[in-house]
Amino acid sequence: QVHVEESGGGSVQTGQSMRLSCVASGYTSSSFCMGWFRQTQGKEREPVASIWTGGGNAYYADSVKGRFTISRDHATKTTFLQMNSLKPEDTAMYYCAANVLIGGRTCTGGGFVANRVGAWGQGTQVTVSS
Repeated sequence: QVHVEESGGGSVQTGQSMRLSCVASGYTSSSFCMGWFRQTQGKEREPVASIWTGGGNAYYADSVKGRFTISRDHATKTTFLQMNSLKPEDTAMYYCAANVLIGGRTCTGGGFVANRVGAWGQGTQVTVSS
């Protein structure tokens, strides 16, 4: 069973940066989909970015394009979300997620949505103050 655990998060001011980290374990696939989602109270959990661990392009939500970067360190099996130029509207609970069943095209083509997540992390709060 796949398990994911994220770390990072906290409070920053507008324009500052923050990096989230996520480690997945318990998988046997050589390549699979890793992603970040976020959720604010009363709203659905929305995809932020996703990456195919086997390489290739990444997916970004329009709201974070040019500011956020998802990456993976294969040596440590850690997936990162580098968030730059943070805005108050980025304030949310951020969740790391994994899916070992969907393919790379779905993963990086905007198809890694909440109902396709196989394993969720516990979430980490990101707060951006103006």
